[in-house]
Amino acid sequence: MDTLTVEDMKLTPNRLVDDAARGEVALVMNQGQPAFFTLPFDETLLTRGAKVALAMQLFDQEIVGLEGAARIAGVSQSEMIDCLGEARIPVVRYGPGELEAEIAYAMQLADRG
Repeated sequence: MDTLTVEDMKLTPNRLVDDAARGEVALVMNQGQPAFFTLPFDETLLTRGAKVALAMQLFDQEIVGLEGAARIAGVSQSEMIDCLGEARIPVVRYGPGELEAEIAYAMQLADRG
């Protein structure tokens, strides 16, 4: 998520358009206070509305977790998982090495049984 000030917008007026073209949410600050969000205009915004589109963008950019995204969207976590799945946004994300560690642990457990 890009954060910029009203002054930034005066200096680089195309910045919000560039953020939207990259599919990014932007937060505009005015005198140190949040003034407004911008959302890319896409199918999710049209079909699901602004709250769900914002929640999905923030989740995809790893700014909020599943619980926070569901709260923003005003839906249950299960419904949020469905929305993310339909948009092909992965709900479970492994960092470098985490998947291999999970597999190794599962194999250790399997060897015990």
